[in-house]
Amino acid sequence: MSDLSFNRRNFIKTSAIAAAGISFAPYISCTRQSRPDLIKRTFGKLDFDVTTFGLGGQASIQWTPPDVDPAKIIIKAFDLGVNYFDTSNVYGPSQSNYGRAFRSLDLVIGKTGYNEKLRQSIFLTSKTHLRWAKGIERREGVRDGTDGQYPNNAKYDVERSLSQIFGDGTGDYPEGAYLNMVLIHNLTTLQEVDVLYEGIENTNPDMEHIGALAVLRDLRDGSNLTGLNPDEKKLIRHIGFSGHYSSPVMMEMIKRDQYGLLDAMLVAINANDKLNFNMQHNVIPVATAKNMGIIAMKVFADGAMYTKDAEWTNTSDQVVRTVGSTELSSRPLIEYTLTTPGIHTAIIGIGHIDEDENQCQLKQNIQAAQITPDGLSDTERLEIEKLAGQVKDGKTNYFQISEGGLSAPVKPELSIEVKDGQRYVNLIWHSAYAGNNPVKSYEIWRDNEKISEVEHKPQTTTEPFTFTDQPGDKTSHNYKIVTVDASGQTAGSEELAIKSV
Repeated sequence: MSDLSFNRRNFIKTSAIAAAGISFAPYISCTRQSRPDLIKRTFGKLDFDVTTFGLGGQASIQWTPPDVDPAKIIIKAFDLGVNYFDTSNVYGPSQSNYGRAFRSLDLVIGKTGYNEKLRQSIFLTSKTHLRWAKGIERREGVRDGTDGQYPNNAKYDVERSLSQIFGDGTGDYPEGAYLNMVLIHNLTTLQEVDVLYEGIENTNPDMEHIGALAVLRDLRDGSNLTGLNPDEKKLIRHIGFSGHYSSPVMMEMIKRDQYGLLDAMLVAINANDKLNFNMQHNVIPVATAKNMGIIAMKVFADGAMYTKDAEWTNTSDQVVRTVGSTELSSRPLIEYTLTTPGIHTAIIGIGHIDEDENQCQLKQNIQAAQITPDGLSDTERLEIEKLAGQVKDGKTNYFQISEGGLSAPVKPELSIEVKDGQRYVNLIWHSAYAGNNPVKSYEIWRDNEKISEVEHKPQTTTEPFTFTDQPGDKTSHNYKIVTVDASGQTAGSEELAIKSV
Protein backbone atom coordinates (compact mmCIF):
# COMPACT_ATOMS: atom_id res chain seq x y z
CA MET A 1 0.00 0.00 0.00
CA SER A 2 1.55 3.33 -1.04
CA ASP A 3 2.25 5.85 1.68
CA LEU A 4 0.74 8.47 -0.60
CA SER A 5 -2.68 6.89 -0.09
CA PHE A 6 -3.19 9.11 2.96
CA ASN A 7 -5.12 11.74 1.03
CA ARG A 8 -6.11 14.31 3.62
CA ARG A 9 -5.41 17.55 1.83
CA ASN A 10 -3.60 19.34 4.64
CA PHE A 11 -1.14 16.53 5.27
CA ILE A 12 -0.28 16.28 1.60
CA LYS A 13 0.11 20.05 1.44
CA THR A 14 2.49 20.29 4.38
CA SER A 15 4.83 17.52 3.36
CA ALA A 16 4.65 17.25 -0.43
CA ILE A 17 8.01 16.30 -1.84
CA ALA A 18 7.48 18.51 -4.86
CA ALA A 19 7.08 21.50 -2.58
CA ALA A 20 10.39 20.67 -0.93
CA GLY A 21 12.09 20.57 -4.32
CA ILE A 22 13.41 17.06 -3.78
CA SER A 23 13.85 14.48 -6.50
CA PHE A 24 13.84 10.77 -5.82
CA ALA A 25 14.86 9.63 -9.28
CA PRO A 26 17.19 6.62 -9.27
CA TYR A 27 20.64 7.77 -8.14
CA ILE A 28 23.73 6.60 -9.95
CA SER A 29 27.22 7.85 -9.12
CA CYS A 30 30.62 6.24 -9.05
CA THR A 31 32.08 8.75 -6.61
CA ARG A 32 28.97 9.43 -4.51
CA GLN A 33 30.09 13.03 -4.12
CA SER A 34 26.63 14.50 -4.60
CA ARG A 35 23.48 13.20 -2.94
CA PRO A 36 19.90 14.51 -2.88
CA ASP A 37 19.25 17.41 -0.53
CA LEU A 38 16.86 16.24 2.16
CA ILE A 39 15.38 18.49 4.81
CA LYS A 40 17.78 18.86 7.72
CA ARG A 41 17.53 20.25 11.23
CA THR A 42 20.23 21.63 13.52
CA PHE A 43 21.05 18.76 15.86
CA GLY A 44 20.73 20.54 19.21
CA LYS A 45 24.09 21.88 20.41
CA LEU A 46 25.98 19.47 18.17
CA ASP A 47 27.71 21.06 15.20
CA PHE A 48 25.79 19.02 12.65
CA ASP A 49 22.66 19.35 10.51
CA VAL A 50 20.84 16.04 10.59
CA THR A 51 18.38 14.67 8.04
CA THR A 52 14.87 14.30 9.45
CA PHE A 53 14.94 10.63 8.47
CA GLY A 54 17.63 8.49 10.08
CA LEU A 55 18.23 4.83 9.34
CA GLY A 56 17.47 2.60 12.32
CA GLY A 57 19.80 -0.30 12.98
CA GLN A 58 17.09 -2.89 13.62
CA ALA A 59 14.37 -4.37 11.35
CA SER A 60 16.09 -6.17 8.44
CA ILE A 61 19.52 -4.83 9.41
CA GLN A 62 19.31 -6.88 12.63
CA TRP A 63 16.56 -9.45 12.05
CA THR A 64 17.44 -10.15 8.43
CA PRO A 65 14.98 -12.23 6.35
CA PRO A 66 16.65 -14.87 4.15
CA ASP A 67 16.00 -12.96 0.91
CA VAL A 68 17.31 -9.58 2.10
CA ASP A 69 20.83 -8.11 1.92
CA PRO A 70 20.90 -5.54 4.75
CA ALA A 71 24.01 -3.83 3.35
CA LYS A 72 21.93 -2.82 0.31
CA ILE A 73 19.43 -1.07 2.60
CA ILE A 74 22.23 0.95 4.20
CA ILE A 75 23.76 1.84 0.82
CA LYS A 76 20.40 2.85 -0.61
CA ALA A 77 19.69 5.09 2.39
CA PHE A 78 23.10 6.71 1.92
CA ASP A 79 22.51 7.22 -1.80
CA LEU A 80 19.14 8.84 -1.09
CA GLY A 81 20.81 11.44 1.10
CA VAL A 82 20.31 10.10 4.63
CA ASN A 83 23.11 11.25 6.94
CA TYR A 84 22.14 9.77 10.33
CA PHE A 85 22.82 6.07 10.93
CA ASP A 86 21.99 4.03 14.04
CA THR A 87 23.16 0.68 15.38
CA SER A 88 24.01 -1.01 18.70
CA ASN A 89 26.12 -3.65 20.43
CA VAL A 90 22.96 -5.59 21.21
CA TYR A 91 21.62 -5.65 17.64
CA GLY A 92 23.17 -8.96 16.59
CA PRO A 93 24.81 -8.58 13.15
CA SER A 94 23.73 -4.95 12.66
CA GLN A 95 27.17 -3.42 13.20
CA SER A 96 28.82 -5.98 10.91
CA ASN A 97 26.25 -5.21 8.22
CA TYR A 98 27.21 -1.56 8.50
CA GLY A 99 30.82 -2.65 8.09
CA ARG A 100 30.06 -4.34 4.76
CA ALA A 101 28.10 -1.31 3.54
CA PHE A 102 30.70 1.23 4.64
CA ARG A 103 33.47 -0.60 2.81
CA SER A 104 31.42 -0.30 -0.36
CA LEU A 105 30.88 3.39 0.33
CA ASP A 106 34.58 4.17 0.91
CA LEU A 107 33.92 5.17 4.51
CA VAL A 108 36.62 3.02 6.13
CA ILE A 109 39.78 4.90 7.03
CA GLY A 110 42.98 3.18 5.92
CA LYS A 111 41.30 1.45 2.99
CA THR A 112 42.11 2.38 -0.60
CA GLY A 113 39.73 5.09 -1.74
CA TYR A 114 38.80 6.27 1.77
CA ASN A 115 36.83 9.49 1.44
CA GLU A 116 37.34 11.57 4.58
CA LYS A 117 34.97 14.32 3.45
CA LEU A 118 32.25 11.74 2.89
CA ARG A 119 32.86 10.24 6.35
CA GLN A 120 32.51 13.70 7.87
CA SER A 121 29.17 14.15 6.10
CA ILE A 122 27.44 11.37 8.08
CA PHE A 123 26.65 10.91 11.77
CA LEU A 124 27.16 7.35 13.03
CA THR A 125 25.73 6.36 16.41
CA SER A 126 26.12 3.07 18.24
CA LYS A 127 25.00 2.07 21.74
CA THR A 128 26.25 0.20 24.77
CA HIS A 129 24.06 -1.72 27.20
CA LEU A 130 27.03 -2.14 29.55
CA ARG A 131 26.57 -0.01 32.68
CA TRP A 132 30.04 -0.26 34.18
CA ALA A 133 33.54 1.01 33.44
CA LYS A 134 35.16 -0.76 36.38
CA GLY A 135 34.19 -2.99 39.30
CA ILE A 136 31.38 -4.84 37.54
CA GLU A 137 28.85 -6.28 39.93
CA ARG A 138 25.24 -7.40 39.85
CA ARG A 139 22.85 -4.92 41.43
CA GLU A 140 19.09 -5.01 41.75
CA GLY A 141 17.36 -3.06 39.01
CA VAL A 142 20.46 -2.85 36.83
CA ARG A 143 20.43 -4.65 33.47
CA ASP A 144 23.87 -5.07 31.95
CA GLY A 145 24.81 -6.88 28.76
CA THR A 146 26.36 -7.04 25.30
CA ASP A 147 26.21 -9.32 22.28
CA GLY A 148 29.96 -9.68 22.67
CA GLN A 149 31.95 -11.19 25.53
CA TYR A 150 30.40 -10.72 28.95
CA PRO A 151 31.12 -9.61 31.64
CA ASN A 152 32.81 -6.57 30.22
CA ASN A 153 32.84 -2.78 30.42
CA ALA A 154 31.60 0.07 28.23
CA LYS A 155 35.03 0.69 26.67
CA TYR A 156 34.91 -2.85 25.31
CA ASP A 157 31.64 -2.11 23.50
CA VAL A 158 33.04 1.05 21.92
CA GLU A 159 36.03 -0.83 20.55
CA ARG A 160 33.78 -3.71 19.49
CA SER A 161 31.68 -1.25 17.46
CA LEU A 162 34.76 0.20 15.78
CA SER A 163 36.08 -3.25 14.97
CA GLN A 164 32.82 -4.53 13.50
CA ILE A 165 32.12 -1.39 11.48
CA PHE A 166 35.61 -0.28 10.43
CA GLY A 167 37.99 -3.11 11.39
CA ASP A 168 38.40 -6.85 11.15
CA GLY A 169 35.41 -7.69 13.35
CA THR A 170 37.54 -9.52 15.91
CA GLY A 171 38.81 -6.58 17.93
CA ASP A 172 41.19 -4.66 15.67
CA TYR A 173 40.22 -1.34 14.08
CA PRO A 174 42.18 1.23 12.09
CA GLU A 175 43.81 4.20 13.76
CA GLY A 176 41.64 7.29 13.32
CA ALA A 177 38.35 5.38 13.28
CA TYR A 178 35.66 6.96 15.44
CA LEU A 179 31.98 6.90 16.32
CA ASN A 180 30.14 10.19 16.21
CA MET A 181 28.19 9.16 19.29
CA VAL A 182 27.68 6.38 21.78
CA LEU A 183 24.37 6.15 23.61
CA ILE A 184 23.76 4.41 26.93
CA HIS A 185 21.21 1.90 25.68
CA ASN A 186 17.65 1.48 27.00
CA LEU A 187 17.87 3.31 30.32
CA THR A 188 14.99 2.03 32.45
CA THR A 189 15.56 2.33 36.21
CA LEU A 190 16.87 4.83 38.75
CA GLN A 191 19.33 2.16 39.92
CA GLU A 192 20.86 2.22 36.45
CA VAL A 193 21.21 6.01 36.64
CA ASP A 194 23.02 5.58 39.98
CA VAL A 195 25.48 3.09 38.48
CA LEU A 196 26.13 5.12 35.33
CA TYR A 197 27.12 8.21 37.34
CA GLU A 198 29.12 6.26 39.93
CA GLY A 199 32.65 7.63 40.23
CA ILE A 200 32.00 10.56 37.90
CA GLU A 201 33.28 13.10 40.43
CA ASN A 202 36.99 13.17 41.18
CA THR A 203 37.45 10.09 39.03
CA ASN A 204 40.67 8.18 39.59
CA PRO A 205 42.02 4.67 38.84
CA ASP A 206 41.97 3.69 42.52
CA MET A 207 38.16 3.70 42.66
CA GLU A 208 36.68 0.25 43.17
CA HIS A 209 33.53 0.99 41.16
CA ILE A 210 33.23 3.36 38.21
CA GLY A 211 30.15 3.75 36.02
CA ALA A 212 30.11 3.74 32.21
CA LEU A 213 29.82 7.50 31.82
CA ALA A 214 33.31 8.12 33.22
CA VAL A 215 35.05 5.89 30.69
CA LEU A 216 32.93 7.26 27.84
CA ARG A 217 34.10 10.72 28.90
CA ASP A 218 37.71 9.49 28.71
CA LEU A 219 37.11 8.10 25.21
CA ARG A 220 35.50 11.37 24.15
CA ASP A 221 38.09 13.73 25.63
CA GLY A 222 41.23 11.65 25.20
CA SER A 223 41.72 11.64 28.96
CA ASN A 224 42.62 8.80 31.32
CA LEU A 225 40.87 9.67 34.56
CA THR A 226 39.61 6.09 34.93
CA GLY A 227 42.99 4.50 34.18
CA LEU A 228 41.23 2.56 31.41
CA ASN A 229 42.40 4.72 28.49
CA PRO A 230 46.21 4.74 28.89
CA ASP A 231 46.80 5.62 25.24
CA GLU A 232 44.44 8.60 25.66
CA LYS A 233 42.47 7.62 22.57
CA LYS A 234 39.64 9.75 21.24
CA LEU A 235 37.25 7.14 19.89
CA ILE A 236 33.92 8.95 20.17
CA ARG A 237 32.72 12.51 19.65
CA HIS A 238 29.54 12.64 21.74
CA ILE A 239 27.72 10.82 24.55
CA GLY A 240 23.99 10.37 25.07
CA PHE A 241 21.40 7.86 26.19
CA SER A 242 18.26 6.14 24.97
CA GLY A 243 15.03 5.19 26.71
CA HIS A 244 11.74 3.55 25.81
CA TYR A 245 10.05 3.06 29.15
CA SER A 246 10.23 5.69 31.89
CA SER A 247 10.09 9.41 31.29
CA PRO A 248 10.78 10.12 34.99
CA VAL A 249 13.98 8.03 34.92
CA MET A 250 15.15 9.78 31.76
CA MET A 251 14.41 13.17 33.32
CA GLU A 252 16.54 12.20 36.30
CA MET A 253 19.39 11.16 34.00
CA ILE A 254 19.42 14.63 32.45
CA LYS A 255 19.04 16.49 35.75
CA ARG A 256 22.09 14.76 37.23
CA ASP A 257 24.33 15.73 34.33
CA GLN A 258 26.20 18.72 35.73
CA TYR A 259 29.41 17.55 34.02
CA GLY A 260 28.71 18.31 30.35
CA LEU A 261 28.35 14.65 29.46
CA LEU A 262 25.07 14.29 27.60
CA ASP A 263 24.70 15.76 24.13
CA ALA A 264 21.74 13.74 22.85
CA MET A 265 18.79 11.54 23.71
CA LEU A 266 17.04 8.80 21.74
CA VAL A 267 13.42 8.56 22.89
CA ALA A 268 10.32 6.54 22.02
CA ILE A 269 7.69 8.89 20.60
CA ASN A 270 4.74 8.13 18.35
CA ALA A 271 1.10 9.10 17.93
CA ASN A 272 0.00 6.86 20.84
CA ASP A 273 2.42 8.52 23.25
CA LYS A 274 -0.30 10.33 25.22
CA LEU A 275 -2.10 7.05 25.91
CA ASN A 276 0.85 6.16 28.13
CA PHE A 277 3.08 8.01 30.58
CA ASN A 278 4.02 10.37 27.81
CA MET A 279 7.42 11.55 26.65
CA GLN A 280 6.40 14.64 24.70
CA HIS A 281 5.35 16.72 27.71
CA ASN A 282 7.83 15.27 30.21
CA VAL A 283 11.38 14.30 29.25
CA ILE A 284 11.49 15.87 25.76
CA PRO A 285 11.04 19.46 27.09
CA VAL A 286 13.83 18.85 29.63
CA ALA A 287 16.21 17.66 26.91
CA THR A 288 15.16 20.59 24.72
CA ALA A 289 15.87 23.06 27.54
CA LYS A 290 19.44 21.70 27.67
CA ASN A 291 19.71 21.97 23.87
CA MET A 292 20.32 18.26 23.44
CA GLY A 293 20.00 16.56 20.09
CA ILE A 294 16.77 14.53 20.21
CA ILE A 295 16.25 11.42 18.11
CA ALA A 296 12.82 9.77 17.89
CA MET A 297 12.25 6.02 17.69
CA LYS A 298 9.31 3.58 17.72
CA VAL A 299 7.43 5.73 15.19
CA PHE A 300 5.40 2.65 14.22
CA ALA A 301 5.70 1.06 17.68
CA ASP A 302 8.17 -1.42 16.14
CA GLY A 303 5.48 -2.43 13.64
CA ALA A 304 2.70 -2.86 16.22
CA MET A 305 0.80 -0.07 14.45
CA TYR A 306 0.48 -2.59 11.61
CA THR A 307 0.82 -6.38 11.34
CA LYS A 308 3.11 -7.20 14.26
CA ASP A 309 1.89 -8.10 17.74
CA ALA A 310 2.57 -5.55 20.47
CA GLU A 311 5.74 -7.23 21.73
CA TRP A 312 9.48 -7.10 21.18
CA THR A 313 10.71 -8.46 17.85
CA ASN A 314 12.83 -11.61 18.17
CA THR A 315 12.80 -13.22 14.74
CA SER A 316 13.00 -12.10 11.11
CA ASP A 317 9.43 -13.19 10.36
CA GLN A 318 8.20 -10.49 12.75
CA VAL A 319 9.76 -7.72 10.67
CA VAL A 320 7.07 -5.66 8.92
CA ARG A 321 7.94 -5.44 5.22
CA THR A 322 4.94 -3.61 3.80
CA VAL A 323 4.20 0.11 3.58
CA GLY A 324 1.37 1.35 5.77
CA SER A 325 -2.14 -0.04 5.49
CA THR A 326 -5.47 0.93 3.97
CA GLU A 327 -6.65 2.04 7.42
CA LEU A 328 -3.57 4.02 8.43
CA SER A 329 -0.84 5.25 6.13
CA SER A 330 2.68 5.47 7.46
CA ARG A 331 2.99 9.11 6.40
CA PRO A 332 0.92 10.70 9.20
CA LEU A 333 2.72 8.65 11.86
CA ILE A 334 6.08 9.93 10.63
CA GLU A 335 4.77 13.47 10.32
CA TYR A 336 3.34 13.35 13.84
CA THR A 337 6.68 12.32 15.33
CA LEU A 338 8.68 14.91 13.39
CA THR A 339 6.32 17.75 14.37
CA THR A 340 6.58 16.88 18.05
CA PRO A 341 8.37 19.91 19.54
CA GLY A 342 12.04 19.21 20.17
CA ILE A 343 12.52 16.29 17.74
CA HIS A 344 15.36 16.64 15.24
CA THR A 345 15.33 13.28 13.46
CA ALA A 346 13.47 9.98 13.56
CA ILE A 347 15.26 6.65 13.15
CA ILE A 348 13.16 4.06 11.36
CA GLY A 349 14.18 0.48 10.74
CA ILE A 350 13.62 -0.74 7.19
CA GLY A 351 12.28 -4.19 6.49
CA HIS A 352 12.10 -3.92 2.71
CA ILE A 353 13.45 -1.90 -0.20
CA ASP A 354 12.03 -2.15 -3.70
CA GLU A 355 12.47 -0.69 -7.17
CA ASP A 356 8.74 0.04 -7.08
CA GLU A 357 8.62 3.27 -5.09
CA ASN A 358 5.14 2.51 -3.78
CA GLN A 359 6.40 -0.74 -2.25
CA CYS A 360 9.72 0.63 -0.98
CA GLN A 361 9.59 1.37 2.74
CA LEU A 362 12.78 3.40 2.58
CA LYS A 363 11.66 5.79 -0.16
CA GLN A 364 8.17 6.16 1.25
CA ASN A 365 9.46 6.91 4.76
CA ILE A 366 12.07 9.38 3.53
CA GLN A 367 9.40 11.20 1.55
CA ALA A 368 7.11 11.39 4.57
CA ALA A 369 9.96 12.78 6.66
CA GLN A 370 10.30 15.89 4.48
CA ILE A 371 8.38 18.09 6.87
CA THR A 372 9.24 21.16 8.93
CA PRO A 373 8.80 21.26 12.72
CA ASP A 374 5.60 23.29 12.31
CA GLY A 375 4.34 21.27 9.35
CA LEU A 376 1.17 20.11 11.13
CA SER A 377 -1.36 22.13 13.08
CA ASP A 378 -2.49 21.11 16.56
CA THR A 379 -5.78 20.01 15.04
CA GLU A 380 -4.03 17.77 12.51
CA ARG A 381 -1.91 16.22 15.24
CA LEU A 382 -5.02 15.44 17.28
CA GLU A 383 -6.61 13.82 14.23
CA ILE A 384 -3.59 11.55 13.83
CA GLU A 385 -3.76 10.64 17.53
CA LYS A 386 -7.38 9.55 17.02
CA LEU A 387 -6.43 7.39 14.03
CA ALA A 388 -3.51 5.77 15.83
CA GLY A 389 -5.56 5.24 18.98
CA GLN A 390 -7.87 2.91 17.07
CA VAL A 391 -5.03 0.47 16.35
CA LYS A 392 -5.11 -2.43 18.85
CA ASP A 393 -7.29 -0.23 21.07
CA GLY A 394 -4.34 2.12 21.44
CA LYS A 395 -2.28 -0.56 23.22
CA THR A 396 0.68 -0.50 20.87
CA ASN A 397 3.35 1.05 23.10
CA TYR A 398 4.24 -2.10 25.05
CA PHE A 399 7.68 -0.59 25.74
CA GLN A 400 6.32 2.41 27.67
CA ILE A 401 4.85 2.94 31.15
CA SER A 402 1.18 2.22 30.52
CA GLU A 403 -0.41 4.82 32.76
CA GLY A 404 0.32 8.50 33.20
CA GLY A 405 -1.65 11.65 33.87
CA LEU A 406 -1.02 14.97 35.54
CA SER A 407 0.70 14.61 38.92
CA ALA A 408 1.09 16.75 41.98
CA PRO A 409 4.49 18.38 42.54
CA VAL A 410 7.09 15.76 43.46
CA LYS A 411 8.67 15.71 46.93
CA PRO A 412 7.07 18.89 48.35
CA GLU A 413 8.71 20.08 51.57
CA LEU A 414 8.28 22.97 54.00
CA SER A 415 10.73 24.64 56.34
CA ILE A 416 10.61 27.69 58.62
CA GLU A 417 13.24 30.38 58.88
CA VAL A 418 13.30 33.29 61.33
CA LYS A 419 15.08 36.52 60.38
CA ASP A 420 14.97 39.72 62.44
CA GLY A 421 12.03 38.36 64.40
CA GLN A 422 10.05 37.61 61.22
CA ARG A 423 8.92 34.11 60.31
CA TYR A 424 9.44 32.95 56.72
CA VAL A 425 7.98 29.77 55.25
CA ASN A 426 10.11 28.12 52.55
CA LEU A 427 8.43 25.71 50.14
CA ILE A 428 10.43 23.49 47.82
CA TRP A 429 9.34 20.85 45.31
CA HIS A 430 10.44 19.04 42.19
CA SER A 431 8.81 18.98 38.77
CA ALA A 432 5.35 17.50 38.44
CA TYR A 433 4.67 15.06 35.60
CA ALA A 434 2.43 16.10 32.73
CA GLY A 435 -0.56 14.26 31.32
CA ASN A 436 -2.18 15.09 27.98
CA ASN A 437 -1.18 18.75 28.27
CA PRO A 438 2.05 20.41 29.34
CA VAL A 439 2.48 21.70 32.87
CA LYS A 440 1.94 25.47 33.00
CA SER A 441 2.49 26.58 36.60
CA TYR A 442 2.32 25.83 40.32
CA GLU A 443 -0.21 27.59 42.51
CA ILE A 444 0.70 28.28 46.14
CA TRP A 445 -2.25 27.95 48.53
CA ARG A 446 -2.33 28.99 52.19
CA ASP A 447 -5.34 28.11 54.34
CA ASN A 448 -7.45 27.29 51.25
CA GLU A 449 -6.64 30.61 49.59
CA LYS A 450 -4.37 31.03 46.58
CA ILE A 451 -1.58 33.45 47.45
CA SER A 452 0.81 33.15 44.49
CA GLU A 453 1.73 31.26 41.33
CA VAL A 454 5.13 30.05 40.11
CA GLU A 455 5.80 29.50 36.41
CA HIS A 456 6.76 25.97 35.43
CA LYS A 457 10.00 25.52 33.55
CA PRO A 458 11.65 22.23 32.61
CA GLN A 459 13.77 21.15 35.56
CA THR A 460 17.25 20.71 34.11
CA THR A 461 19.18 20.32 37.38
CA THR A 462 18.60 18.69 40.75
CA GLU A 463 17.83 22.11 42.24
CA PRO A 464 14.13 22.25 43.25
CA PHE A 465 11.48 24.89 42.62
CA THR A 466 11.22 27.31 45.54
CA PHE A 467 8.78 29.80 47.03
CA THR A 468 9.07 31.84 50.23
CA ASP A 469 6.05 33.18 52.12
CA GLN A 470 5.89 35.62 55.02
CA PRO A 471 2.55 34.98 56.73
CA GLY A 472 2.78 38.10 58.88
CA ASP A 473 1.76 36.29 62.05
CA LYS A 474 2.84 33.37 64.19
CA THR A 475 -0.32 31.26 64.04
CA SER A 476 -0.80 27.84 62.41
CA HIS A 477 -1.11 27.65 58.64
CA ASN A 478 -1.66 24.95 56.05
CA TYR A 479 0.05 25.13 52.67
CA LYS A 480 -0.58 23.25 49.45
CA ILE A 481 1.27 23.33 46.11
CA VAL A 482 -1.01 22.72 43.11
CA THR A 483 0.13 21.75 39.61
CA VAL A 484 -1.77 23.46 36.79
CA ASP A 485 -1.52 22.31 33.17
CA ALA A 486 -2.21 24.19 29.94
CA SER A 487 -5.85 23.01 29.89
CA GLY A 488 -6.50 24.19 33.46
CA GLN A 489 -6.47 20.72 35.00
CA THR A 490 -4.96 20.63 38.49
CA ALA A 491 -3.29 18.17 40.88
CA GLY A 492 -2.47 19.23 44.41
CA SER A 493 0.08 18.09 46.95
CA GLU A 494 -0.78 16.96 50.44
CA GLU A 495 -1.15 19.78 52.96
CA LEU A 496 2.03 21.03 54.60
CA ALA A 497 1.39 22.47 58.04
CA ILE A 498 3.21 24.88 60.31
CA LYS A 499 2.23 25.30 63.97
CA SER A 500 1.71 28.48 65.92
CA VAL A 501 4.56 29.76 68.09
